[in-house]
Amino acid sequence: MGTEGLRFTREHEWVRLEGSSAVVGITDFAQKKLGDIVFVELPETGKQLSAGEALGSIESVKAASEIYCPVAGSVGEVNSELADSPGNINKDPYGAGWIAKLTGVSSADVGKLLDEKAYQDLIAGEE
Repeated sequence: MGTEGLRFTREHEWVRLEGSSAVVGITDFAQKKLGDIVFVELPETGKQLSAGEALGSIESVKAASEIYCPVAGSVGEVNSELADSPGNINKDPYGAGWIAKLTGVSSADVGKLLDEKAYQDLIAGEE
């Protein structure tokens, strides 16, 4: 799955709107920086989160890192397959490597996030 229609955060999360829900994951750039992912701590279903609040965490052979909630919403679903296959994030960060689906999100909030060009400009400065 590609990056068309995604929005991004400065902390390297991505968001894809699906109606009033938003699918969240980490970017290809982030997974490459982390290296082989060995563990993902997922949020509790039903948990209400504000933008910028910790959604979960991710551990790789190199480092541990927080995953931040890009927009306010309630955790409607988590990708439980990541418990057994955290490497899905490395293999397919925009598809099988999604982390959570948030419900009750504001499309206006998602619209305030970086578009792909702005995100590419951001990471160009970090490489």
